[in-house]
Amino acid sequence: MAKYLSQEWLDLQRELAADLPERPGATAVVQYVVSGTPDGDVSFAHRFVDGRLVGSTLGTDADADVTLLETYADSLQIAQGDLDANAAFMQGRVKVTGDMGKLMSLMPLTQSDDYKELTGQLAERTEF
Repeated sequence: MAKYLSQEWLDLQRELAADLPERPGATAVVQYVVSGTPDGDVSFAHRFVDGRLVGSTLGTDADADVTLLETYADSLQIAQGDLDANAAFMQGRVKVTGDMGKLMSLMPLTQSDDYKELTGQLAERTEF
């Protein structure tokens, strides 16, 4: 089991995503900022190239194209599959700054059945 919001958890995501199909054009660096965790605010970044998750690191990434800001409570619900990330955005629960076009380029990936299966597998192997 990987602890939620740890480097081990990020590494597990990359491992589970290794077999996702390529999606040309789905390229972006996404910075996440989760506020109010038991450890304070936690930042991490995912680097996607053509729909492949090629990098995940704790901290901030100076190359981030877009930043997603969310509370710990909402991030838990999203990670556990109880809250759809797009619905959370539409409800104003996830704030976005930066290049919306880059974020939109990831939609074919994040809305795919493969990706949804991956997030379910990740939740099963995560200690929340």
